[in-house]
Amino acid sequence: MRRLRQRAGLSQAALAEASGISRRMIVAVEGGDANISLSSLDKLAAAIGVGFVDLVRDPTRPPSSEINEVTWRGANEESAAVLLGSAPATTEAQMWHWSLGPGERYEAEPDPAGWHEMIFVTEGTLRLDLSGTAKDFPAGSFAVYATDQRYSYLNAGDGVVRFVRNVVV
Repeated sequence: MRRLRQRAGLSQAALAEASGISRRMIVAVEGGDANISLSSLDKLAAAIGVGFVDLVRDPTRPPSSEINEVTWRGANEESAAVLLGSAPATTEAQMWHWSLGPGERYEAEPDPAGWHEMIFVTEGTLRLDLSGTAKDFPAGSFAVYATDQRYSYLNAGDGVVRFVRNVVV
């Protein structure tokens, strides 16, 4: 956040004023010592003039649709929110729950440029083929990709594959 704040030409005090978040909290966030709410992070991002994702993305990793960063932790060790990925949206977002029986395949036609999908596998292993390159995604894994290419889903296993599919336009 410090890098983005400085790039925007804002002091901590100016960011506090613009965002409505205390300077003390901004100091703690920049020092990695705060567990700030997601809505407060959103306010900080807006005040800096960047998107929420820009604020939480690891700047040392190359830009991609995959983020995989913890953005919130609860009091219990098991409580956390992980932002897995992001895709640009201009008009619509859809959430789907898919299941494929053993040997089942879904072939998709390319969508118009600007369409994206985000999948999260909840059960089994999904084989995702993007323009002839196949990769297996076991339960607990995810992918973010543009759909202006040929793509398909395949269940090559013996059990059911279940996944959440978000379409972003």
